[in-house]
Parts: sequence; structure tokens; C-alpha cells
Amino acid sequence: MNKEYLRIIDANLNRLREGIRVVEDIFRYIFNDKETAKKLKTLRHKAQIDFNSDLLLSRDIKNDVLKSSTKSEQDRKTLDSILLANFKRAQESSRVLEEFSKLIDKDLSEKFKYIRYELYDLEIVITKI
Repeated sequence: MNKEYLRIIDANLNRLREGIRVVEDIFRYIFNDKETAKKLKTLRHKAQIDFNSDLLLSRDIKNDVLKSSTKSEQDRKTLDSILLANFKRAQESSRVLEEFSKLIDKDLSEKFKYIRYELYDLEIVITKI
């Protein structure tokens, strides 16, 4: 597979798992919501790909043209802003993974689509807090 495609997949896998982890920890440690935290943990573990060594070889952090944080990424004032930003981060990353996985394996693409829709559904939980 094209190294640039693998680089996109690698970056978005990291974003997806990181975003889910932030949300998972909020539900686990702040809200003490075992059910939601467990669902998030399951989704995070589901976000795996078998060709991890190829992904690592495609990683090029030094040449990432947008690795500096934006103002909005630095400006979190509330727990809700952290929660929402990380839900969105994970949802957007799962969409990118869904699209680029189509180049590899349709079943893999469907896995990321499933994760995305589960995240949309779990996001509703924050409206009940």
C-alpha cells in the first residue's frame, strides 16, 4: 500500500484511540459511569489493525506540516469542552479510517463505520449529564 495512505491511517488510528481514551477516562474517573466507560474501552480495543509494523514505518512526525496545536486545541475551559472535542476527534478519525480502509479491505472499513456510529450513539450520553 502507498506510504502516504498508511501515514493517514496511522495518524487517524492514533487520533481515534486517543480521543476515545480521553472520553473513556472522563466517564470512568469523573462520572463513575462503568457502563459507558466499558463501551468506550471496547471500542478503543476494536480500533486495531493487523499491519501495525507497516504503519510505524510510514510514520513521519518530523515532516507533519500541521503538528503545532491550533488556538482552539489549546483553549479548553470546561470538562464539557474536553469531552465534546474528543468525541468529535474520534468520530472524524473513524470516518477517515472508514474511507481509507476501503482501499485495503471492505470488512475493515465496516469496522470503522461501526465504531463511528457507536460513538455518535454514545455522544448522546453527555446530554444526560
